[in-house]
Amino acid sequence: MNNNQETSITKFFKLESAAGIVLMFAAVLALVCANTPLSTYYELLLNTPVEIRIGRLEIAKPLLLWINDGLMAMFFFLVGLELKRELVEGELANKRNIILPGIGAIGGMLIPALIYLWFNRNHPASLSGWAIPAATDIAFALGVLSLLGSRVPTSLKIFLTSLAIFDDIGAILIIAVFYTANISLYALLVVAICIPVLMIFNRRNVENKSLYMLVGMVMWVALLKSGVHATLAGVLVAMFIPIRSVSGGPSPLKSLEQDWHSVVAFFVLPVFAFANAGISLSGVGLTQLLHPVPLGIACGLFFGKQIGIFGLCWIAIKLGWTRLPEGMSWNSLYGTAALCGIGFTMSLFIGSLAFEETGVNIIFDERLGILLGSLVSGLMGYWILYFSLGRSKGSG
Repeated sequence: MNNNQETSITKFFKLESAAGIVLMFAAVLALVCANTPLSTYYELLLNTPVEIRIGRLEIAKPLLLWINDGLMAMFFFLVGLELKRELVEGELANKRNIILPGIGAIGGMLIPALIYLWFNRNHPASLSGWAIPAATDIAFALGVLSLLGSRVPTSLKIFLTSLAIFDDIGAILIIAVFYTANISLYALLVVAICIPVLMIFNRRNVENKSLYMLVGMVMWVALLKSGVHATLAGVLVAMFIPIRSVSGGPSPLKSLEQDWHSVVAFFVLPVFAFANAGISLSGVGLTQLLHPVPLGIACGLFFGKQIGIFGLCWIAIKLGWTRLPEGMSWNSLYGTAALCGIGFTMSLFIGSLAFEETGVNIIFDERLGILLGSLVSGLMGYWILYFSLGRSKGSG
């Protein structure tokens, strides 16, 4: 790895870490607003009706859903850009680098989901939340990791980021397959027309990013009306952005990724966290904590991520399928697995799909389990890595 690559990677992780800290602040601010006299204004803000009408085309939603459906499409667009870059010429382009984080991600999604389903096996109406603890919040996790400073090896950061990318792929597939409303075939037909248009742009090496954005907006509206979640438009558009410039200029994909990174990290995700993390703790007691939904989410994030990620990685290494990355120990691998229990942003997003947009109304708050599971996982992951990296520092 040359010095330019090291500088780029260092800047990237510094940005992610800073974003995680801003995200934490936004979540705390939401909790303050929800548990003080500001709660009335907080609810009024999120329920403010926002409407756009062009002829017969109408999109009318409260501000909260504009944030969840609109701003999060920008987040998924950035995820798509990062995913394509990693697969084409990044760490995931090398198959040997895919095996360990890929296996870890499978375990990190499967075991938490099974734990949630076990807790809610006698509550059919709650089963739709099975995917909530399967998510990992990369910005939050790297924010916690940044507190450990220079003792964190680059191999550990790359492993965590790669695992989170696979986790995002899983979340995208889950949203596309399991969290859809009534399907509109006419709207999906519009989406089906947009995809060949994007394909033509890509094949003809069109580098005008505005054209991709225009088609992306049409696709977003169509998906919004189709019943398939609109945020998937961001991923679809990103897959067609050229990664290399035929004119000798900068990479269209990388320049877009650079432009959008700060916007998503320091605006989109904090706004989403502020809008979704505001849970009233008034009257919360043992009964609420032991409800199968928050309990299943918290246990899925805390126990499920550790068991799933570390367990499957241990099996894969012992079977000789892959090896532990250089600079990582079994303790640091376990600490990273615990850190992945910070689900926060993606868990909140999937929770909104599972219980709010699907029309399931139950007296509980899944955000309680997300916040509790993420907090305990973050603390445990930090302390395991603090002691394991402290002992292994300088040991290669």
